[in-house]
Amino acid sequence: MSTPFRRIFAIATAGTLVLGLSACGGEGAGDTSGDDAENGGTAAPAGDGEDLTVGVAMPTQTSERWIADGNSVQEGLEEAGYTVDLQFAGDDIPTQSQQIDQMITNGADALIIAAIDGTALSSQLEAAAAADIPVIAYDRLIRDSENVDFYVTFDNYNVGVQQATSLLVGLGVLDEEGNETDEAGPFSIELFAGSLDDNNAHFFWQGAMDTLQPYLDSGVLEVPSGQMDIEQAATLRWQQETAQKRMEDLLTSSYGGGSEELHGVLSPYDGLSRGIITALQNAGYGTTVADGLPVVSGQDAEIASVKLIADDVQFATIFKDTRLLAEQAIVSVEAYLQGEEPEANDTETYDNGVKVVPSYLLESEIVYADNIQTALVDSGYWTEAEVESGVAE
Repeated sequence: MSTPFRRIFAIATAGTLVLGLSACGGEGAGDTSGDDAENGGTAAPAGDGEDLTVGVAMPTQTSERWIADGNSVQEGLEEAGYTVDLQFAGDDIPTQSQQIDQMITNGADALIIAAIDGTALSSQLEAAAAADIPVIAYDRLIRDSENVDFYVTFDNYNVGVQQATSLLVGLGVLDEEGNETDEAGPFSIELFAGSLDDNNAHFFWQGAMDTLQPYLDSGVLEVPSGQMDIEQAATLRWQQETAQKRMEDLLTSSYGGGSEELHGVLSPYDGLSRGIITALQNAGYGTTVADGLPVVSGQDAEIASVKLIADDVQFATIFKDTRLLAEQAIVSVEAYLQGEEPEANDTETYDNGVKVVPSYLLESEIVYADNIQTALVDSGYWTEAEVESGVAE
């Protein structure tokens, strides 16, 4: 099946990737054109992955995003000449642990890991370190271990800011440029968070709450359920069904089963958004925002949600171009396998409880109905036909 990630351009060398990322506003990790070349030495040839194997551990195949990430990383590494051991763990922690154990036993030369539970892989990382296998955390930080070498991700705090901003725009409190309007509310909202064992969920939440708090303090926003702590708002494993059930329970306990006004819902992921929207529609809040459906935010620009945005059902999502994330992971792997250190653009933010993990952060973008074309179609992420159908071709 073709996806936007599978349409990623062919990656021939690490040097090509670095140039491509430079064109996007940064030099990118793994720029190996440094001291050796300047001193007359010979740098290791980029993209020469002969006889080297990279283990790629992805969390699940139940999300189109993770399937596409795994495929993109695999394709890029294979284009660069590496053998790839790609495994999906079905959101099962023991399965992922066993898969990584097997990668190490089979002699992987590097590991790229998108952890299900960022605290559950300490023994695997110890084994990797003992075998001198570099470990790159992919999008989700691996915690409580000194044996995480590098982290590639997005600016996750800013993603949370963008999620909250899109909610405020949908409510009319801000315009799309982020300027305050004359809307004074009060607007009733509810808050959802991701899975507590995913470090990113905490960054999303913090960015969102730092953005919403002034409006909560001033009375422009209110949360009738009173559930304003991340532990109350969390959604284990980011499950759509769990979010739908919690939304149904909130409507029963705080909104008269749907008879009282609810204006918006902070949702940190498109899958959760769709579950929330189903609960709202079933409770009679309308079929579109124009019909009275509350404003619902999202993240990941999943094609089903992009169609909902185009159809005025979901209000917004956050576009994180994971094609670039896959590229950055490949650049970082190649740097390590050539005896170099990947270039980090953040060495302060991501403390995993044992060390601050050097990181490369990518930027994200809010997508509303009026910029689907420019953000997602013109960039080649989705096609017009896919947006119209809501199905990846």
